Amino acid sequence: MRWLKIGAVVLGVYAAFVVVFETFYLGMHQPELEATGIPMLVVTTTDATGRAAPRRLARFVTDGKVYVSAHHWTRGWYHRALENPAVVVEMDGVVADYVAAAVAGEEFERVAAAYPIPFVPRLLMGFPPKRNILRLDPVTPGAS
Repeated sequence: MRWLKIGAVVLGVYAAFVVVFETFYLGMHQPELEATGIPMLVVTTTDATGRAAPRRLARFVTDGKVYVSAHHWTRGWYHRALENPAVVVEMDGVVADYVAAAVAGEEFERVAAAYPIPFVPRLLMGFPPKRNILRLDPVTPGAS
């Protein structure tokens, strides 16, 4: 019975850590991780009312295309981008319009394999659900 109580306490502390890490550190603080070697961008999505919501995300490039990954518990930005794929991206100090496209099939498998999520980050994030990936396609000026 004692080990069961200890296990319950450890599990409770871990769950609290995940909530604090996901909600406050990543969600509210939105750290800049470039110094750790992780390239970042800020994607601004809009909801149905037109309210803009910026989110700092890690970015990765495969075959010259820019991708972002929804691999945390919180994914509001991802769902907003699916509902309204016209997004604004700030990358390396340059702000431009992009179209967010959900990635599936062979493209998803290729990109996910090129950028796997290691065990320690998955542990810190509380082993979130299956990741989703968006490709950010630049809007060509003058295109309609």
